[in-house]
Amino acid sequence: MSSRGVVVVGLLVALAVGAGLVASGKSGLGSRAARYHFEKARVERGDLTGRVTATGTLSALVTVQVGSQVSGRIAELCADFGSRVQRGQVIARLDPQLFQAAVEQARANRNAGAGTLDKARAEAENADHQLGRTRELARSHLVASADLDAAIAKARATKAAVVAAQGNLEQARAAYDQAQVNLGYTTIISPIGGVVISRNVDVGQTVAASLQAPTLFTIAEDLGKMLVHAAVSEADVGRLAPSMPASFTVDAYPDERFSGVIQQIRDAPQTLQNVVTYDAVIAVGNADHRLKPGMTANVTFQYADRKGVLSVPTAALRFHPSGDLLASIAGGVLPATHKKHKEHDHGKAMAAPAPAAAARGPATPGPASKRTVWLLRDNALSEVAVDVGVVDGNRVEVRTDRLSEGDVVVTDAIDKTERAETKPKPKKGLF
Repeated sequence: MSSRGVVVVGLLVALAVGAGLVASGKSGLGSRAARYHFEKARVERGDLTGRVTATGTLSALVTVQVGSQVSGRIAELCADFGSRVQRGQVIARLDPQLFQAAVEQARANRNAGAGTLDKARAEAENADHQLGRTRELARSHLVASADLDAAIAKARATKAAVVAAQGNLEQARAAYDQAQVNLGYTTIISPIGGVVISRNVDVGQTVAASLQAPTLFTIAEDLGKMLVHAAVSEADVGRLAPSMPASFTVDAYPDERFSGVIQQIRDAPQTLQNVVTYDAVIAVGNADHRLKPGMTANVTFQYADRKGVLSVPTAALRFHPSGDLLASIAGGVLPATHKKHKEHDHGKAMAAPAPAAAARGPATPGPASKRTVWLLRDNALSEVAVDVGVVDGNRVEVRTDRLSEGDVVVTDAIDKTERAETKPKPKKGLF
């Protein structure tokens, strides 16, 4: 090989070595984190509406279960499913024969008690007269002292008999009144005006009221106005307040959204599978009676509205790089200044004023909470502290001077090697 060829080969080798060194120096995140796949999203500026979602059930304003105070056989039904009834209207009757007989027996006992009282009074009056005559004879020493004592005792006994007879008469009168009340209970009347939404008995059926009153009908007072009882999680209940507007959909009319207003937020917690919820009661108009009691409502509460704010997906707040990821990209992320950047960002976020945003609605969100997102810029990761504002379920408002519209944040990092190891290996055949 000529000297000229040797020189050319040497230059080519030198250029190749230099290019390799430059590439290794500039690869940074790409070379060290090549085994990670980053899910990314952009920082956007726009309008954001704060919403809270919950699931609830429709019910009437007042629902009354009409039962029977006495046991007996259903003789007549005067109302059925969907019947509109007025307050005091007869809706059912029990067979009254046994109760009428009880009334007659109680009346007879009352009359007998009155006769017994009259007899006791007559005997007491006669005993008083005999006692008076005996005393006159005793003064003349015409009767023995024992006869006087006997007359006194008899007079006292007859007076006690009058008191006892009077008590028996009062008991008989009370039994007669009770029998009349029970006879009146055989006629079932509606305690309110409304619509019968449930009937649980038929004519000829026997109801037993020995332990508790059996339910015959369920009556809703007014289906023109209804309530939605929504179960709101404890994390969201602080954003709601009475008089706040709400909207919901039902499966019966999936393309239509109904509106209402929060009437109250009840303080009684309900715990199911370690999840604590509170009952938000929403008043809803139902003039066309399309909504039915028991329907499932998917409720949305709008608690704030922001204009022109920066937002990122909620997944960006949940992303936290693992120690392996930070170690693998240590050469391209400025690890020595990571803590310093974090403190610097925190100080700036605390001192920087919040961006101007027009809020409307009956409620405003509470104080912002500190969170972090991971910014991907110039092929390097950096942690940015942000103030979190309104959340609409998919995106969240962030406030910081280190993010701008169009910046890229990481929402997830997937280890390609782990994914490859988890893939099932092909089975080898027998041949």
